[in-house]
Amino acid sequence: MKIEKTDIIHSLYNATNVGWDEVNNKWLASDANGNAINVVSADVDAEYAKQNYKNQRMLEYPSLEEQQDMQYWDAVNGTTTWKDKIAEIKTKYPKPS
Repeated sequence: MKIEKTDIIHSLYNATNVGWDEVNNKWLASDANGNAINVVSADVDAEYAKQNYKNQRMLEYPSLEEQQDMQYWDAVNGTTTWKDKIAEIKTKYPKPS
């Protein structure tokens, strides 16, 4: 599942409702009681940047069906095609420390 900035806001602020105010170019968020939450865009952008590797990996991973097929043929042929492909993608888009 792709990570969106709305996901980040829900996570950072425990927000129940999140939206974008196009007129004022800012995030709007509220908690479960309807209380407004002050969203700091810089914090959202920084956290999104840290987690964006997940989106990049997701775009390059083969489908689950393809991965299962790779695993099957690796087991039959004694190869490491699947592990090599996954390692290549994880190396290309490393998880930040």
